[in-house]
Amino acid sequence: MFHFIRPEWLFLLLPAVLISWSILRRQDPLRPWKKVITPNLLEHLVIKEEANKQRFRPSQLLAIAWLLGIIALAGPTWQKEQTPFTEDEAALFIVLKVSPEMLAQDIQPSRLKRSAQKIRDLLDLRPGSKTGLIAFAGSAHLVMPLTSDAGIIETFAAELTPKVMPVPGDEPVKAVELANQRLRASGLPGSIVLITDRFDQGQLENLGRVHELEGVEIHVYAMAAGPEVVPPAGSPPAPALDEEAMLAAAKAGGGDLTLVTADDADVRRLTGQIERSISLAPAQEGERWKDSGYLLLPFLVLLILFFFRPGGAVALQR
Repeated sequence: MFHFIRPEWLFLLLPAVLISWSILRRQDPLRPWKKVITPNLLEHLVIKEEANKQRFRPSQLLAIAWLLGIIALAGPTWQKEQTPFTEDEAALFIVLKVSPEMLAQDIQPSRLKRSAQKIRDLLDLRPGSKTGLIAFAGSAHLVMPLTSDAGIIETFAAELTPKVMPVPGDEPVKAVELANQRLRASGLPGSIVLITDRFDQGQLENLGRVHELEGVEIHVYAMAAGPEVVPPAGSPPAPALDEEAMLAAAKAGGGDLTLVTADDADVRRLTGQIERSISLAPAQEGERWKDSGYLLLPFLVLLILFFFRPGGAVALQR
């Protein structure tokens, strides 16, 4: 795990070693005598001061300071840390079904209009969070990329109608795949909320494959009433809620199933599921290697202080 964040700074060790060796060589008081006196004889002619044998010379301290400074600049590290504001960087993609069946009025005023209202309530509980919106029927379309402006999401969600969808049908997996691609491109941890009134059992395998590919949790928000609810006269025909099929879809997507309610209990429950998904999502993009070079700075400062005392200067030329 130990490595350097900026290893290119280590190339400075070569000139630092050469300069330190040159200074130590020039400051050797016996250097001129070694050329004319035999080393064995010179050793007995020199008067040695025992007090100075254990004392670091300024040139030696300079070499140590250079070594510590270069290592600090190279950024030694062996552990990771969370990047600043990581907790604020989380994304949610809302995938909304926009088809004629969503105009059914078993949920007042209609499944589609109630979906827009619930999206507004959901965004109110997650102020400042990054949210995107995708609409689907027989094809999937990006309505709004990730944004922190909840008002834009609410406006576009309220204006969606089956008339604007170019291809009729029901292809939630295509929409989830598009949301997954946008999340991957953003590099942010997040989750997906699929708002739909039904889910075809034949698409469970493909939905599970999308979840396994990226590990993003797909929560299913069931926007349909049970068979016990009789739609008012004039309501477009639509199948009643198949809770078993919707629960199977949520499990395939690695998320949870939320049933629509008249109050805000459903939205609050869904918000809790989203927060749990984001907290468990891989956060590699939210981590970085901790620069431990700063730990060497106090030692470097102490070494530099020695150069402010008398005799602490080092001459590079002599």
